[in-house]
Amino acid sequence: MDNNYRILVVDDEQDLCEILKFNLETDGYTVEMANSAEEALEMNIESFNLLLLDVMMGGMSGFALAKQLKAEPATKDIPIIFLTARDTENDTVTGFNLGADDYISKPFSIREVLVRVRAVLRRTAEHNGVPQSNVISYQGLELNLDKKTVSIDGEDIPFTKTEFEILHLLLDEKGRVFSRQELIDRIWPKDVLVLDRTVDVNITRLRKKIGRFSKCIVTRLGFGYYFDA
Repeated sequence: MDNNYRILVVDDEQDLCEILKFNLETDGYTVEMANSAEEALEMNIESFNLLLLDVMMGGMSGFALAKQLKAEPATKDIPIIFLTARDTENDTVTGFNLGADDYISKPFSIREVLVRVRAVLRRTAEHNGVPQSNVISYQGLELNLDKKTVSIDGEDIPFTKTEFEILHLLLDEKGRVFSRQELIDRIWPKDVLVLDRTVDVNITRLRKKIGRFSKCIVTRLGFGYYFDA
């Protein structure tokens, strides 16, 4: 998935803004911050592809900001993910009625935020008919989905089809844990008997081939594997 997106984080917790900004930028996004809804309104909001809005802020709330933005033609189609410490059904309903695309309750894991951001941006792009990039990258690691090639810092690395498909899946959905059975179902032909051990062997080979990025493929004991950015 092409991560060339601009994201605005609006939250009155400065430390949380900094944490979100750092991790989203590490994931490849361009990120700006505002510590209040009023500050956000002074920015060029229509230039952003996604808004992460805290609900409870001093002054104007995230709900009020969203309502105002959804009423303006220039900003009404920008997807919104609400961040809130309040996890009540009424709040959730209010958020979705205002046109929210997702709703994340605090405290949350950064991995959860990254996965949800990626999902919302993908849905938005598909809805708008935006062609998705055929290159997936993380820092110096790059997969070309058209050429079926993998390169690190511009140098091509030989990959088998199975190794390529595993890396593609893990890298495209960074942060999501895939069980061995999920990997088998998504990658191997249905008529082929594949053991869990086969998945482990391919993961081991994959780690060896991607060098310094091997530590990004993490084993979650009892659950499976994920790509940790």
